[in-house]
Parts: sequence; C-alpha cells; structure tokens
Amino acid sequence: MSFKALLVEKDDEGKTSASVQTLEDSQLPDGDVTVAVEYSTVNYKDGLCVGPGGGLVRNYPHVPGIDFAGTVLSSDNDKFKEGDKVVLTGWRVGEAWWGGYSQKACVKAEWLVPLPDGLSTKQAMAVGTAGFTAMLAVMALENHGLKTGDGPVLVTGAAGGVGSVATAILANLGYEVAAVTGRPETADYLKDLGAATIVAREEINETVKRPLEAESWAGCIDAVGGAMLARVLGQMKYGSSVAAVGLAGGANLPATVIPFLLRGVNLLGIDSVMQPFENRLPAWQRVAESLPMDKLESMIQPATLADLPELGSQILKGQVKGRVVVDVNA
Repeated sequence: MSFKALLVEKDDEGKTSASVQTLEDSQLPDGDVTVAVEYSTVNYKDGLCVGPGGGLVRNYPHVPGIDFAGTVLSSDNDKFKEGDKVVLTGWRVGEAWWGGYSQKACVKAEWLVPLPDGLSTKQAMAVGTAGFTAMLAVMALENHGLKTGDGPVLVTGAAGGVGSVATAILANLGYEVAAVTGRPETADYLKDLGAATIVAREEINETVKRPLEAESWAGCIDAVGGAMLARVLGQMKYGSSVAAVGLAGGANLPATVIPFLLRGVNLLGIDSVMQPFENRLPAWQRVAESLPMDKLESMIQPATLADLPELGSQILKGQVKGRVVVDVNA
C-alpha cells in the first residue's frame, strides 16, 4: 500500500529539500496505531522542520507535521479501534518521529486524544497545537485567579496562531482583550475575533530603565518573549499572571525580579508538547466549549501538501495570519 507525504531530505552538503512523494506503508515508523490523516496544520516548529530543521529533526529523510487529525485504520492497543476519530499534537511527532504531513501516520496510542464532541477533524486542525496551547494558557491564568471584570488581558503576537485563538477564546469568555500586533493591516481581523483594543507592537517591544510602570494588564498571554515580555512584566497589575507560550521575539529575558517581588506577578510557563493525557482531555473539551466556531472559521487559510514548503518559509518570517489547515488528501 502506498500514500503521499511531504518528505524532507538532506544532501551530502547538509542542505535540505522538501517535496511531495509517494511512500510505502513499510516505511512508516513502528507505532501501534495507524491513522488515515485527514488534516494537519502549520506551526512555527513545522516551518523549522520543513526547512533547515532548527536542530529539531535528527534523522533524514523525514516527514514533518507536529499535528494531525484523522481516522484510525488499525490499532494494536485497546484504547483505540478502527474508525475512531483522533487528534495528535506534541510528543515530538513531526520532529523526532514521522508526523502529519502525510496521508498516513503510525504513532503510539498514548500520544492520541479522542476527537472532542462538537469538533470536526478540520476544526481540530484549525485549532492545532497553537489553539491547544492558547487554551492551556487561558486555563492557567484562570487557575491563578483571573476573572472577567479584572481589567484588560494582553495578548502579544495576536495575529499569529496562538494569539488568534487566545483572542477569540478570551473575548468569548467575556474578557476585555488588548491585542498586540506589528502588522497594522491585521487590526480589523483582530477586532473581528473580539479584540477590544489594538496595541501597536512598537509601544511595548523595548525595555525601559524603570522596572515598574503603571499597572495596566490583569493578565497576559505572551507568544513573543524577549524584550517585550520583560516590558510587559513591569506593566502587570498586582498579583496578576503572564502565561508565556512562545519566543518569537527571542529567548533572552532582559528583566528584573522587581515585578515578582513588589507586585506579586506570576510568570507561568506553558508547555503543550509533553502534557499528560489527563490534562489534554479537559483542555480539548474547553476548546470545543469556549472557542466560537464562526471565529475559528474566519482564521482558516486552506492549504495542500504541495503548499507546505512555501508556508513553512512564510511562518518563520512572521507572514502567516491565523491558522493554516492542510488537507493532506487534496
């Protein structure tokens, strides 16, 4: 049996190239559940894995795609049976293990989650790792005391995947969302998702000498890191929290401990890759309940396997808006 997949290869000089190829079932990894993939998506990590690898891919040839949703073809594990609808995000699939840019995937049963009621496989991939991460961030802020009416919640990198879903979820839950973007042309898009205020990136993307500024934000979901995160920490309200989900602006944090000591600010790290199964189920169910499907639809950019090399390059340059949904069978 054969299937199509995006295969990334590396030549003797260390250069990588990606193309759609026909592969055989015998080439699939040795997992215990085989899935007929229906949809995948494009995340920042995918851009790295489709391109130069970013140190994430260890062995070539490789099939990227850190997310996928589809139907179980066969299973050697009692948790799943033929015909079950499933979702996979994380677990280094698409990095260290062949991933979802393929019409078939073979993975370990413990990496899969049943498709939540109320979501189609296409909608699940419109959510993907980005939306799953956004939901984990919202839940973390709520668990640390964030309530509607506390004041505006800042979302940085708001036009990206995590930011788009976070904006839509927070607004739907009744929070006042302040969306940060460096692309003025996305302002109407963000307002349509529910943002009450648009904050220009240049207003907060540089550190200042003062470790504390006016208390402006009741919470924050930060996808940028770097100098912007350092600046935001000094603007948080007393006892509030920042959920850190990304590092598009850099991994360094040129901050002081003053916001933590004098305002009791919490910096919450959000990891979606190795989240245990028991945490994934409630997060996915909250996605189905709290994310307006009409807003999700407005985020979608359709794509095919053949589009992925270009999209991978674009997302690394910050040129992808919203959520890409890849129909691997188109």
